[in-house]
Amino acid sequence: MDKIYSINGPIVKVRNTKSFSMTEMVFVGNKRLISEVIGVTSEVTTIQVYEGTTGLMPGEPVVGTGAPMSALLGPGIITNIFDGIERPLRALNELTGAFIGDGAEVSALDTERKFAVTLSVKPGDRLAPGEVYCTCPETPVVTHKCMLSPLSEPGEIVWTAGDGEYTVNDTVARLRTDSGKEVGLTLCQKWPIRTPRPSKERLPIDRPLVTGQRVIDTIAPIAKGGTAAIPGGFGTGKTMTQHQLAKWCDADIIVYIGCGERGNEMTQVLEEFSELIDPRTGRPLTDRTVLIANTSNMPVAAREASIYTGITLAEYYRDMGYHIAIMADSTSRWAEALRELSGRLEEMPAEEGFPAYLPSRISEFYERAGYVRTLGGSEGSVSIIGAVSPQGSDFSEPVTQNTKRFVRCFWALDKSLAYARHYPAINWTTSYSEYTDDLAGYFKANVAPDFMEVRQKIANILVEENKLMEIVKLMGADVLPDDQKMLIETARVVRVGFLQQNAYHKDDTYVPLQKQYSMMKLILRFYEHSQDALSKGISVAAIMAGGWCDKLIKIKYDIPNDKPEMFDTYAQDMDNDFSALTGGAAVGA
Repeated sequence: MDKIYSINGPIVKVRNTKSFSMTEMVFVGNKRLISEVIGVTSEVTTIQVYEGTTGLMPGEPVVGTGAPMSALLGPGIITNIFDGIERPLRALNELTGAFIGDGAEVSALDTERKFAVTLSVKPGDRLAPGEVYCTCPETPVVTHKCMLSPLSEPGEIVWTAGDGEYTVNDTVARLRTDSGKEVGLTLCQKWPIRTPRPSKERLPIDRPLVTGQRVIDTIAPIAKGGTAAIPGGFGTGKTMTQHQLAKWCDADIIVYIGCGERGNEMTQVLEEFSELIDPRTGRPLTDRTVLIANTSNMPVAAREASIYTGITLAEYYRDMGYHIAIMADSTSRWAEALRELSGRLEEMPAEEGFPAYLPSRISEFYERAGYVRTLGGSEGSVSIIGAVSPQGSDFSEPVTQNTKRFVRCFWALDKSLAYARHYPAINWTTSYSEYTDDLAGYFKANVAPDFMEVRQKIANILVEENKLMEIVKLMGADVLPDDQKMLIETARVVRVGFLQQNAYHKDDTYVPLQKQYSMMKLILRFYEHSQDALSKGISVAAIMAGGWCDKLIKIKYDIPNDKPEMFDTYAQDMDNDFSALTGGAAVGA
């Protein structure tokens, strides 16, 4: 029997053995701690342990499983709370108490719960990998579709159990594969977490992941199947922003990965998500949410695995034809776990002590996002939104810089905005999205033909204001001509009235795209009216005395989301006021 030779934190070594293969899942010690092989030579096999190694001693046995580290996939995942290696925390709490015991063996899925299964195949039907053979209601809002694993051979159904109630391990059908082997089909399957699940083809990313947050949807939009990073220092609102996106984005299922975050933050997530009513379904938000909680006091190796566990669960539901949004909070803690493990393995460090393979690991994670046609023929997507926690808000550190290379959407959180209570604290000048052109067709067809032009004009006003503020800081606002003073006032309306939102206001916490467009259109109408008035000799003070800046800032509260016709009334009133001010017909935007 193979035995432990040395222990260094979560790194265990076994000497003079050829029993194990690379990435094989093994059990270490008398407590049978879940572990994975990460290095193999003719002399030493290196293993990382996903549980605490306190009390582990040389000479204890190491037993292989012959299979890679895998996630168990089946009904019962939604609403559950897992640790980084897909052990259900509620079941662990019942088994070992509030403090998770090492070596606790518990199934990832509830093996006693019965599901109302409806078979979608009959004897004689052909079944290929990725095709559905039965369905069951997993929650009131998610229908679980059991698919033939991509690892399986195609074949012919020779027997079905009929509709009824079954547990995840019950055989509901039998398949005779093309090679003549007969296999039983249950409600669950296993998949190696470090291997991306295959799809039939990748589709163009051309529709937005609508979040209802104006600074995101209009200034730096993300596409379904896209990737985004939210970098920000301590207290800038990364977790709050991800909570808001999880609640309001138009994904079917949310996978929230708390990777190395503080325990009290994860507790807040669990409590908030269970109390929140999903605006899409009227049910608790947890009915379409999976939570992976791997807090900073849990074993560091499991933190590294939690990212892969989360993305595997997301790909599984994507293959059913659902649109998934992953909130990874935070990828910096994941990178720190890589750094610690790399140090214990005595690998050559790169910048700031991170391993040289940090960029490739980050790219592997974000590359598993995408909008695809599944093996079963339906469309599904995985969108990844990863928080980054650079120390001291230093965006030049390795994790932020390497993440920036592999994502196409960058929402930079600004400490000064956060401290000024500007929510979301996304800096509109340092943030960007490379999806804007890809989404232009969708916005033109589904919101307004001139949506992109209106958006660009608003962005230009913000850019111009940024340039002018450099002059103002040096010489004061009095040196500016009237048209530039008016631009600064209009930019303030955009910043405070449009980009800033109130997460606790019923009409401002989520704003439909059509209302966002109408708000921008009205602000531009005011800007063009004011420029026309200035050309006719009206002073900035006289224009400001009309009170339209304050009205525009308040329209996000004063015009409910379900009454877009009120914008026409505002536009007419504005036309009349400026017509009276200039003594003639005023231009419209």
